[in-house]
Amino acid sequence: MRDAISLTTAGESHGPAVTAILTGMPSGLAVSAAHIDRDLARRQVGYGRGGRMHIEQDRARILGGIRHGRTLGSPVCLMIENRDWANWQDEMSAEAQAEGWTSAREVRVPRPGHADLAGGAKYGHVDMRNVLERASARETAGRVAGGAVCRQLLAQFGVAVRSRTISIGGVSASWVALEDEDWGAVEASDMHCADEESAEGMRQRIDEARDAGDSLGGVVEVVATDLPPGLGSYVSWQDRLDGRLAQALMSVPAMKGVEIGGGFESAGLAGSEVHDPIGLAAAPEAGQWWVSRSSNNAGGLEGGVTNGEPVVARVAMKPIPTLMQPLASVDVVTGEATEAHAERSDVCAVPAAGVVCEAMMALVLASAMREKLGGDCVADMRAAWSAYMGRLGLPWRDADPDG
Repeated sequence: MRDAISLTTAGESHGPAVTAILTGMPSGLAVSAAHIDRDLARRQVGYGRGGRMHIEQDRARILGGIRHGRTLGSPVCLMIENRDWANWQDEMSAEAQAEGWTSAREVRVPRPGHADLAGGAKYGHVDMRNVLERASARETAGRVAGGAVCRQLLAQFGVAVRSRTISIGGVSASWVALEDEDWGAVEASDMHCADEESAEGMRQRIDEARDAGDSLGGVVEVVATDLPPGLGSYVSWQDRLDGRLAQALMSVPAMKGVEIGGGFESAGLAGSEVHDPIGLAAAPEAGQWWVSRSSNNAGGLEGGVTNGEPVVARVAMKPIPTLMQPLASVDVVTGEATEAHAERSDVCAVPAAGVVCEAMMALVLASAMREKLGGDCVADMRAAWSAYMGRLGLPWRDADPDG
């Protein structure tokens, strides 16, 4: 099926800009550029980031689809300029270079774990800078900008999307139930972790990896709260929301695993330990229902459909491929064995990855909300929401003005 809301990004890491085009947004949505910039800034922070984050100060320019602070229903176009472009204009120019020009930053030695070698083989590039410039995580700035607009649509219906760091380099945060989490402390932490003792252990592991010329990965948890039941569908495999979320989250660079709710742990338990008992939350009127769950091992999704509980996904990020103590590789031109190319990079970007995963979850859920409620404008969506909530016997939730 074609997603009701879709996002396309363009641009290279050291090119003039990264752009994002968001199609399918309803008209009449109040969009705050400050909210987009807030998420862009959140993507740039975190202990273990590299020098690029000191160069870029991401801000979104709105080039289309929004007039006087509200969406028009036409595609929304956003641009994030690359300040580092000033240092790369000859290397990354779109114009043909003069005869005899040679690249000072040619990449002929692929990095294990990166797209360099596979991308060069696919597209016929000997200079693998043509691969790494687009495969770079810099592209995710466009995803975060587009996701921030989707987040503002979800906020119209009281839905919030957050993330927290579960582990980095084998150091795990103390488990805290979602309803007990101090989200303010999560946001204030450079590890995106409210447990300061665990966060300090993560910082120490990052320092050790930096000193060794190595890199670290980890696990983030992404959560959407106050979703209604009924988003997604079980009638065809393409419509199952858990599958769509898994694809979106796995598409983030360096992600190697996604689990919903209890995930892999559920495979080792009995059904009586996994499935979430259903209870009556309030006396429903005739033809209406309103239930509660004593647990959320399903992660808010049953049969590919939201069930009214928080949607919870955990995403595993592998260590960043660029190492300051490079692994063995081969020069693709000479065939000589040598060390892999070293590009300026982070030691660890797990907290920032959580922000990118939030954007991808917001995109998928906003699209599912648009599919469920229809409507070319926000007013029509809110009217359909009110009718749907009334049919289920569920209370109306006010919009969150902060998104």
